[in-house]
Amino acid sequence: MITIEINSNALAYDAQSLTKSFFPEEDIIVLETMEDKTKGRILEVELEEDKVVISLIQDGKVAMKKEKANIFDEEKEWIRSEDSIKEAKRKHYKNQFKILLYQMLEQVSGRTLPWGTLTGVRPTKIPMGYYLSGDTRDCIKNYMQKHYLCQDNKIDISLDIVEKEASILEEIDYKNGYSIYIGIPFCPTTCLYCSFTSFSYTKYESYAEPYLNALFKEIDYAAHCIPNKKLNTIYVGGGTPTTLSEPLLERLLIKIRKTLPMEHVKEFTVEAGRPDSITKRKLEIMKEQGVTRISINPQTMKDETLRLIGRSHTVAQIKEAFELAREAGHDNINMDLIVGLQGETLEDVDKTLEEVGKLNPDSITIHSLVTKRAARLNLQKEKKQADNIDEMVEHGLRFCKAKGYEPYYMYRQKNTTGSSKSANQENVGYAKPGKEGIYNILIMEEMETILALGAGASSKFVFADEDRVERVENVKSLTDYISRIDEMIERKEKFLKENPL
Repeated sequence: MITIEINSNALAYDAQSLTKSFFPEEDIIVLETMEDKTKGRILEVELEEDKVVISLIQDGKVAMKKEKANIFDEEKEWIRSEDSIKEAKRKHYKNQFKILLYQMLEQVSGRTLPWGTLTGVRPTKIPMGYYLSGDTRDCIKNYMQKHYLCQDNKIDISLDIVEKEASILEEIDYKNGYSIYIGIPFCPTTCLYCSFTSFSYTKYESYAEPYLNALFKEIDYAAHCIPNKKLNTIYVGGGTPTTLSEPLLERLLIKIRKTLPMEHVKEFTVEAGRPDSITKRKLEIMKEQGVTRISINPQTMKDETLRLIGRSHTVAQIKEAFELAREAGHDNINMDLIVGLQGETLEDVDKTLEEVGKLNPDSITIHSLVTKRAARLNLQKEKKQADNIDEMVEHGLRFCKAKGYEPYYMYRQKNTTGSSKSANQENVGYAKPGKEGIYNILIMEEMETILALGAGASSKFVFADEDRVERVENVKSLTDYISRIDEMIERKEKFLKENPL
């Protein structure tokens, strides 16, 4: 355990997140004051108006001390025209504090972090802001190196993605648009690593029709609640939407197509997900109802691992489902892969990439294994996890680029498995030109409101002019969602009345 004593709530989360990135297996406790400092490891942080002092106390003795004074006396290139002086000073002070803390943690742990002091889930947010302001690639790269200590390869991929995203966003009226997410929280079984809201269809099948009836009420509301904006994309996720029976899936997609304002929709995605939930007829239904993009997600092409993580299908079924999708006319198919799965080696990852490459999907999304608190894998404290995820991610990058896939969106998650060397790796979406997932870009860059429907869904209302994003969440419980659907609608209705878009 590492305890952080810090005299500013404003920077407490940053201190905790950065320390956790260096020591992912340690519990990190943050306190405002401590009386007893004679036991354990303590980071004592003193923040003054123009000065930062950080001391590492080990069993009552100061083992290391770093400080930075006169923070605002250096060159003023950190003051940017779009920020007020007050806001620029706040950002600069925060960055200088995190750099000093990073330097101490690097020295103590003997490790480095590829993303430097960045700990958020959206590593392209900062370079995107500078890019849209007209800064050159070299200027942004220098800034990210100096103020965030990012490594060159991470800056390069983030800038590649920023340039790709910007070119795609030019074709979308996101300032006057919104997207809709529809959650179907059923799965054939629950995967070992999963922390999403999902319910076993075998156990909860009797709830499927009542759930859709409640969801249809929310869809009816969504059809008219943002009348002054255009619906750009629809994303049906979960769970595994194709867990629904063929008649129920058809009912859902017909309801979406006939109820929502489809005239400006540029992308209609359904997470077909697990091959054991896919049938020829379901693929035909999706095509008939105007779905333009689907995902078929193997995660790995190793049968032994599929059994271990609770996936009730084989590699052969993955290939069969993909071929059926092509036969049904689907010409924009994504495949999700996960690196860092238990027991898998770099050679296993390379084999998975090779097998997926033979199928020639239109896009590939490579995730680093994340074991969140709610996942069974985390609860079981599984230790057979890879420590070379960074190499696996790099192999994925090289493979995708060699096959003509370009990175187009990226995000990071907390609690990425592996050693600190691999901690907080990014998840990257690669696509062939013209096959990018537009919804993925819009939600990651928070460019437009995402109206989220279904159990466990969280709407993100974007107020770009105010640099503000607000969330309105639905309950996660399946039965609560069904019985309290009117309340879920009222939550959004109340918010939009008080915060018109």
